[in-house]
Amino acid sequence: MEQETMKKKWVSVEDILIAYRHLKEVVAHTPLQLNQRLSEKYEADIYLKREDLQHVRSFKLRGAYYSMKLLWEMGLDHGVVCASAGNHAQGVAYACRQLGVYGKIFMPATTPGQKISQVEMFGREFVEIILVGDTFDDSYREAQQCAEKEGREFIHPFDDEKVIAGQGTVAVEVLNDCQDSVDFLIASIGGGGLMAGVSTYIKSVSPTTRLIGVEPCGAASMNAAFEQNSVIPLKEIDTFVDGAAVKCVGSKTYEICKENVDR
Repeated sequence: MEQETMKKKWVSVEDILIAYRHLKEVVAHTPLQLNQRLSEKYEADIYLKREDLQHVRSFKLRGAYYSMKLLWEMGLDHGVVCASAGNHAQGVAYACRQLGVYGKIFMPATTPGQKISQVEMFGREFVEIILVGDTFDDSYREAQQCAEKEGREFIHPFDDEKVIAGQGTVAVEVLNDCQDSVDFLIASIGGGGLMAGVSTYIKSVSPTTRLIGVEPCGAASMNAAFEQNSVIPLKEIDTFVDGAAVKCVGSKTYEICKENVDR
């Protein structure tokens, strides 16, 4: 029974393909570009997946919108709430406006002004921004309390099957657009949602591809989890790389990455 429960947490290739079909008309199919400078420097064909050209300049739109769309179909009478250091907030704000859902967005007080302005622009009258605490984890606690108090749906930035499936659609586009076999796929890790989704799809469709996660030295929470064989919060983090500064990765994302990520 315990093994069955664990398997239910995992996202399948089918889940990611369903998410891909839902998102095809919503997100931008961003280019996979050969980078000449890096390719020459490392004597390899190095491609960049240009999610910086996504509608909200981040892959985070994929998971946020997909999760909210499925919840919206069941009814979101009390709205949504999320916590984010910036990119997930923009995705949620974009989805709120597109779906006509009201949301509260908790962000660290240290969030750069540019990201706050972007959230306001994407969400407009459909979102309320609350700045609290110094880190994502501070905002996360406040957002969860708001969800319980006001009956809002909490849109997790990474440790949610629907969000993971949405982020995994990045890998669908990568393999569809790349004519050559992919030897390595390197992706960032904050809470682990992107790598959990991407690795699930890649390891099933292209099992010889090696998956490598990259974290800030000052917030290497997935690496710490790998070393400890369990999810343990870091005591302190450096928030310089604000989009990936997470004290503790998700339990679901850790389980998936432990299974699929090479290092």
